[in-house]
Amino acid sequence: MRVRGGIVTRRRHKKILKMASGHRGSLHTLFRPAKESVFKALKYATMHRRTKKRDFRRLWIARINAAARAEGLRYNEFMNGLKKSGIELNRKILSEMAIHDPQAFKQLVSTAKQQLAA
Repeated sequence: MRVRGGIVTRRRHKKILKMASGHRGSLHTLFRPAKESVFKALKYATMHRRTKKRDFRRLWIARINAAARAEGLRYNEFMNGLKKSGIELNRKILSEMAIHDPQAFKQLVSTAKQQLAA
């Protein structure tokens, strides 16, 4: 006698189809293509959680570089001056300061310049 999947298979299928609810076409209605689509989506999600960190760091560095160059200092000189003066602010905070508090960022740039000149 053949064993039918019954409630276990139905639950498994419903779980996958629920995860595929936003997918287009038959990817959210048929189980087999939905399963492939969901597995690929989960793979992308894992991968992009890693790349998101890289992307944000690149954005912060670009912002800091632009703000530092406006004050006459390159990014690497600015960061070197901060490190030598013992100021340990991360790039996210420096980027926010460059946008929202330009006066404080100017003070940091002047501190970095003094440290490099010494």
